[in-house]
Amino acid sequence: MTPSIRHLFLDLDGTLVDPFDGITRSLAHALQALNRPVPPPADLAAHIGPPLASAFHALLDSPDEPTLRTAVAAYRERYVSIGILENRVYPEIPPALAALRDAGIALHLVTSKPTVYAARIVEHFGLAPYLTSIHGPGLDELDLPKGVLVRRALEAGAIDPSAAALVGDRGVDLAAARENGVRSVGVTWGYGTREELGAADLIVHSPSELVARVRALARVEDIEDRTAALTPARRAPGAPPPGA
Repeated sequence: MTPSIRHLFLDLDGTLVDPFDGITRSLAHALQALNRPVPPPADLAAHIGPPLASAFHALLDSPDEPTLRTAVAAYRERYVSIGILENRVYPEIPPALAALRDAGIALHLVTSKPTVYAARIVEHFGLAPYLTSIHGPGLDELDLPKGVLVRRALEAGAIDPSAAALVGDRGVDLAAARENGVRSVGVTWGYGTREELGAADLIVHSPSELVARVRALARVEDIEDRTAALTPARRAPGAPPPGA
């Protein structure tokens, strides 16, 4: 029998929040600072999800290390002061997180965004109370693979991979799950393509569907039934005890 899910690793951008404005405008700001052509916002959105260094490797055609560091610094110049709060929480996410938490599933944020930024975002948008832990790279870990972050989350919580699933919208999320022996759930409301999501163990189309499918994986109904069976039934006042 496949072990039930007790831990959920949640991606941030494109899964819990839509960061379109903050990320695309900050990428444009960095490119302008380097006197490079700025693609349309829709094209820049293709870089939402993977590590920031990956975006600049593509946009700047494999820059040298000093140029990459300059681009990242210019990006953060705008992002930290403005872009970090240019997010929109997907409408059904807060009740979905509440339902998953109330079902006894531990929710862990695992994101390629630096931990310090991710923590600020979930705190500002009221998502922090639902989370058991937050895992992201350090500010100097510019191109840290998502798989490393998942491994760190597993080790930090002493979590059995078979009892965990990762929820994300991009191919890097699904690959990270597979690399660590964790089940994967692809969401269609983010920035991943249909081809990327094809690698997921499970695909969901709304946060409410996510709750239903994860509860099934967690066998919440079975847990509730077993708990009820172990709970002595209450007798009505004055009723004789069983067997009397």
